[in-house]
Amino acid sequence: MKERLTPPACLPEDLGRALLVGRVWLPRLAGPVLVRIDGDDVRDLSGVAATASQLLELPDPVRSIRAAGAAPRLAATADVLANSAAAGRDERAPWLLAPCDLQAIKASGVTFVASTLERVIEEQARGDATRAESVRAAIVAVIGDNLASIRPGSPEAAELKQVLIRQGVWSQYLEVGIGPDAEIFTKAQPMSAVGLGADVGIHPKSEWNNPEPEIVLAVNSRGQTLGATLGNDVNLRDFEGRSALLLGKAKDNNASCAIGPFIRLFDEHFGIDDVRQCELAMRVDGPDGFTLDGASSMRLISRDPLDLVTHAIGPNHQYPDGLVLFLGTMFAPTRDRLAPGQGFTHVVGDVVTVSTPKLGALVNRVDHSDKVAPWTFGVAALMQSLARRG
Repeated sequence: MKERLTPPACLPEDLGRALLVGRVWLPRLAGPVLVRIDGDDVRDLSGVAATASQLLELPDPVRSIRAAGAAPRLAATADVLANSAAAGRDERAPWLLAPCDLQAIKASGVTFVASTLERVIEEQARGDATRAESVRAAIVAVIGDNLASIRPGSPEAAELKQVLIRQGVWSQYLEVGIGPDAEIFTKAQPMSAVGLGADVGIHPKSEWNNPEPEIVLAVNSRGQTLGATLGNDVNLRDFEGRSALLLGKAKDNNASCAIGPFIRLFDEHFGIDDVRQCELAMRVDGPDGFTLDGASSMRLISRDPLDLVTHAIGPNHQYPDGLVLFLGTMFAPTRDRLAPGQGFTHVVGDVVTVSTPKLGALVNRVDHSDKVAPWTFGVAALMQSLARRG
């Protein structure tokens, strides 16, 4: 794992122009520290803000960081990246955490046509992977490419809904996929996300699951989108397929949310238009020699990223500490792995890499959620840690 966590592999290709902020666990303080990447160095941003949430609440976070000048050096970037691997970690040296802290962790679902169809298939198969292929063929035979050119919430979408109802294939997933209201749900609790190099968890009772490579936006309490990072919205297809009311269990398990490696702040070199053009690559390397490659193009998203932000925060819902928002994925692997017709599912030991040139790479190893490191450092612990430091 350590050999995958190098600056060339994990950092943006235009590192010299990227303003990257994140969080590092500092053993001598027994707590997290807000940092920025300054080339080969990891520098302490505590003089600018105590938390990632507080940083994004500043009137101009980019200006504040630049005005602070050369912050104190904590460690070499390469050393911190390598020590972020959960296996073989030196507990006496710093390692990376998820780059968010007090923010709510929200997610938008079925925002791409491809993943919308897969959610419908899960629903119709009742979470049974053995039925997926036959259900997929039946659904696509009816729907075809009807969804590809439909703008969610448009009159054309409403008309298509009526057609699909008459054909008997309307679904709750199609409702949020092409209807007027986007699906926004709570992915995980604040402080519970894991970062680069950490193990990610799948429920031990799940037999049909997959990674979900996504762009994650960093949004402050005023609804301003100030940066972006990468995320893996680990998903249990069998749980959610059995019932949409199991969404919480399908999505929110120990270490089932990975975010990182850093938030790239929007500035003159990187902004929301870059997010709209992102091409995400996804790779799974299994301990059995199995490999899977996939991609997710933000150009094909059904709703604009900033539109999704307005569905998550606004007059009807506030987040005083801000939020991070997963934008959804078009990646829904169907390649058979364990048996013919059952599609893809994880096995323990899979290494998942989510990457895009301007945000770097998020790398994690898969284990069962009852075997990965338990979540013990929450909001109360953070407040106590900050208080000890004055």
